Amino acid sequence: MDLLRFCLVLSCCMKFGSSVFSSNAPQAPAPIPTEKLLVLTMATKETDGFHRFMQTASYFNYTVKVLGMGETWKGGDVGRSIGGGQKVRLLKEAMENLADQEDLVILFVDSYDLIFAGGPEEILRKFQQANHKVLFAAEGLIWPDKRLADKYPLVRSGKRYLNSGGIIGYAPYITRIVSQWELHDNDDDQLFYTKIYLDPLKRESLNMTLDHKCQIFQNLNGAVDEVLLKFGSDRVRVRNTAYNSLPVVVHGNGNTKMYLNYLGNYVPNAWNYEHGCSHCDDDLLDLSQLHEHPDVLVGVFIEQPTPFLPEFFQRLLTLDYPKDKLKLFVHNNEVYHEKHIQRFWEENRDTFKSFKVVGPEENLSQGEARNMGMDLCRKDATCDYYFSIDSDVMLTNRQTLKLLIEQNRKIIGPIVTRHGKLWSNFWGALSLDGYYARSEDYVDIVQRKRVGVWNIPYMAHVYLIKGTVLRDELKERNHFVLEKLDPDMALCRNSREMGVFMYITNRHDFGRLISTANYNTSRYNNDLWQIFENPVDWREKYIHTNYTRIFTENHLEEPCPDVFWFPVLSEKACDEIVEEMEHYGLWSGGKHEDKRIAGGYETVPTDDIHMKQIGFDKEWLHFLREFISPVTLKVFSGYYTKGYALMNFVVKYTPDRQAFLRPHHDSSTFTINIALNNKNTDFQGGGCRFHRYNCSIESPRKGWSFMHPGRLTHLHEGLPTTNGTRYIAVSFVDP
Repeated sequence: MDLLRFCLVLSCCMKFGSSVFSSNAPQAPAPIPTEKLLVLTMATKETDGFHRFMQTASYFNYTVKVLGMGETWKGGDVGRSIGGGQKVRLLKEAMENLADQEDLVILFVDSYDLIFAGGPEEILRKFQQANHKVLFAAEGLIWPDKRLADKYPLVRSGKRYLNSGGIIGYAPYITRIVSQWELHDNDDDQLFYTKIYLDPLKRESLNMTLDHKCQIFQNLNGAVDEVLLKFGSDRVRVRNTAYNSLPVVVHGNGNTKMYLNYLGNYVPNAWNYEHGCSHCDDDLLDLSQLHEHPDVLVGVFIEQPTPFLPEFFQRLLTLDYPKDKLKLFVHNNEVYHEKHIQRFWEENRDTFKSFKVVGPEENLSQGEARNMGMDLCRKDATCDYYFSIDSDVMLTNRQTLKLLIEQNRKIIGPIVTRHGKLWSNFWGALSLDGYYARSEDYVDIVQRKRVGVWNIPYMAHVYLIKGTVLRDELKERNHFVLEKLDPDMALCRNSREMGVFMYITNRHDFGRLISTANYNTSRYNNDLWQIFENPVDWREKYIHTNYTRIFTENHLEEPCPDVFWFPVLSEKACDEIVEEMEHYGLWSGGKHEDKRIAGGYETVPTDDIHMKQIGFDKEWLHFLREFISPVTLKVFSGYYTKGYALMNFVVKYTPDRQAFLRPHHDSSTFTINIALNNKNTDFQGGGCRFHRYNCSIESPRKGWSFMHPGRLTHLHEGLPTTNGTRYIAVSFVDP
């Protein structure tokens, strides 16, 4: 019974104590309603950065009021020097009507170089947790007066110095701060706030502090290495790894605006792994809804010897765009290419709305030529777009021009890359000295593992610019000449400094970049030697269009036992090989004495020129390995060729020099024999007879090759050429 009474008394005491303590414990403040948050920002004109800011604000449903729109900016060049006082003056004026709203929270931020990464609920919660009336952004670098560093309160951890690009606080307190402004528009706003903050009495009376650990504000200047992207299923955040925080406001202050552009390609919902690009279809221009297509000035720049230039012009001609809406400006800096341009001009001068050529005789620098081309569009009020393309860009997508116009950006280019390489026409980042630096996402963008429209700091070779941008924003004529920069770097730097965003798109496969390195123009047909530097373009020009059908449709013939006949070289390849040999001109004459071969004696001589004599042996052997070896494996199953030949030559048959070749075996495991011209058009007669099988092939097809065993079983002879000249290319493979 005593034990029971003791338990009842203890229980009552515990309940009483609990009620006493709970009544004295502080209650957590109620969350601030989101309608009590007002974002104020400053912008005198609607730049690309401003539109990006507003887009992120809209995504999170912030209430935003813009100050100063339409005013003339008088705050100085804040990117390079002190200034920004105009922002304080406008904020002071705005606060006059808000000062008495004690529960209103004001968030004052920059707009041109700032994005939101989180919403109002989060920013208000973090502001409450800070437990101060006013909270300034913080950074690790002091500006503008380094002499004030020692006057800052010490912090054990976090950013020590004030940054004026972000302020959050209750309206009455913000009003008390900005009401002290009595300076000029070009005085420094950050210095003004700094001096107030460094006054201990004002700091205490205004209950101010800094966001030392980037809970709300992330200033990137001096902190780029601390910041990483954090990908979620719907949103992308910025994470500060130094403090393990997720800032709500990301500010590209100082020289970090390019890095902010990189972050803005993802944050908050521009691109993620789940949904890809969410803004790619925003504000598209539907060409099908227009009464007529926009007028485009196409600027073509040939600044160095460039392989496959006729093919470049042909692709330009086949772009799917009304030619009566295209004007053509061509700058050619190479005498070697005058013949190509003359031929294209003669054939197509009436195809385009206008056709202007500036040649090497004008002696223009690259920058001057590019300024001239762009200025033609700038001065022409009917020029809707300027499309600049270098001669080393091979556009394989006929829709390129339409796709770029429809994307509706001020400046946009298609991504083009060197075949099999990571070399492209854009940079994802810049080094401190303004040159190439690889961004984290560069490889994924080049390889199209991330597909979208990307804000980048540098682009070259091919891009589209709106005519209105040239007339309203890039108004100066001299954008391609700046200090010692090359023309494209000068244009991009000027665009960045004007706040004009440059975009690159990999939403489609647009084409590739030609390699112009080591392009030797001393030969008759120089593109023939490009099999190593530009293998894709070499194949398109010189390999028969039906070659792949050998493997997909068994497109070959066997006119005689173990003699296979298949297409391999294009007509262009055949013509250029013949031209190259005739240009060289030193035919052997079909003599037995031959110093070109081991031993100096040829038992069954032909009137020929060796590939080695014209410096084409390495290229020809590569051709054998790439295009003959796969056929060998198909028709002679189980035999793996080395694709090597000592004897590679072009034979010339004429009735008056050498009309035929007596029966013989070849010093090869197998031989290829490619017809380089047409029977009944270029010559009569000719062909090949295999004695063992009493089988003749008398109608060789241009660009088609025979393949047959060289030794033992296939004794053969060259049948007489009775008229004209017959050419064949021969290789004794695997001797």
